[in-house]
Amino acid sequence: MKTPVSVVIICCNEAAIIGRTIAAAMLFSDDVVLVDSGSTDGTQKIVVNAGARLLETRWDGYGRNKNKGVAIAKYDWVLSIDADEIPDEKLVNALNHFQPLEDKSVYSLRFRSFLGNKMIRFGEWANESHTRLYHRKHASWNEAQVHESLQVAANASTEILPGFVQHFTADSLNDFRNKSVQYAELNAVKYYEAGKKAGLLKCYLATIFSFIMNYIFRLGFLDGSAGLTVARMNAWYTWLKYRRLMELNKKDKPV
Repeated sequence: MKTPVSVVIICCNEAAIIGRTIAAAMLFSDDVVLVDSGSTDGTQKIVVNAGARLLETRWDGYGRNKNKGVAIAKYDWVLSIDADEIPDEKLVNALNHFQPLEDKSVYSLRFRSFLGNKMIRFGEWANESHTRLYHRKHASWNEAQVHESLQVAANASTEILPGFVQHFTADSLNDFRNKSVQYAELNAVKYYEAGKKAGLLKCYLATIFSFIMNYIFRLGFLDGSAGLTVARMNAWYTWLKYRRLMELNKKDKPV
């Protein structure tokens, strides 16, 4: 017998894709919860019309908002995905036959990332996997504003489900740029609060290292122009992040 799974999705202004994400989730779950943090593009109407449950709330960070959705989920087993992440057919089939080894087990999902309609096979986006399926009595998200992580039991086993999550990272260069700026700001604040420092040399070296690592050593050049775009934008994001951290560090220096 299949173990039922709730799907929790956090979103804000995802009208362009959220309908597809909900439709895929409903292929294996009868409980899809959307945690919306102030959309202004009609996302909420699409969510309700698609038959998902809508929780409207303020933005308190990725970890906290995910936990808000988990708290009202119908089932103890929860799959956490973002609005631009769509399970493929093989993963949907696996979730339709899901039988956990034990309640403390957690399940890792493999990702395929896209820039527009182009699948990125190399570079930083390649071979990604994230733990996203878990029993809520034995795991929960930490409260990080960004790059949140799942806190699991010390003796929990990690299994891998077949199939992939298709991550439609950005549908245009402008969308990619806006997301890079947003994540750079959030991560700079996270680093600052953790007591990390950055100087101009760090900004330059980290940016150059990011591009060389992803475009050359991780073979990003094999993805053609899309690979170059991803490597350049990730390097730019690195520059923005450390430059912003520099600005925050300066606030601590006496005048």
